[in-house]
Parts: sequence; structure tokens; C-alpha cells
Amino acid sequence: MCGLDQVIVRVFQAYSVILFIYALISWLPDLRGPWVRYLAMLVEPVLAPVRRIIPPVGGLDMAFLVVIVLINFVIIPILNRAVFGACY
Repeated sequence: MCGLDQVIVRVFQAYSVILFIYALISWLPDLRGPWVRYLAMLVEPVLAPVRRIIPPVGGLDMAFLVVIVLINFVIIPILNRAVFGACY
């Protein structure tokens, strides 16, 4: 079971990186291409509910920040504690 727990932590870390890349692309339109649709299919279902609660303010989308903070400072530490407690 320890291997699966570590895989789940890595998936959340990878998703955090995907969110960061998607946010970066929104600021740099020259990097956009057809592949951005695939990123949007991964990211937008998570960002849409957050945007309903916290709408963009002055053109600045805070949903990215909220989701990245939740993943990196809430979900991953909880999972790491669970993995550490279960595996060691």
C-alpha cells in the first residue's frame, strides 16, 4: 500500500506543476498552441467551482492561487503524513 500512497502524492505534485504551467501560459499568449486545450481539459474542471466562489478581481484570477495553495499546503502535507505513518 505504501507504493500507492506515494504515487498519489506524486500525482498531486504533478497536477500542481500543470496548474502553474497553465497559469504561465495565460500570461504569455505567444506560447499558446493546440496543446493548451489538453491542459485546459485537466485544469478547468477544478478551477471552475473555485471561480464561482472567488471570481476574478480586476482581471486577476485568484482561483489558481487558491487551488495551488490547497494542494501544496493542505493536501500534500496530509498525504505525506499518512504515507510516513503507514510506511515507516
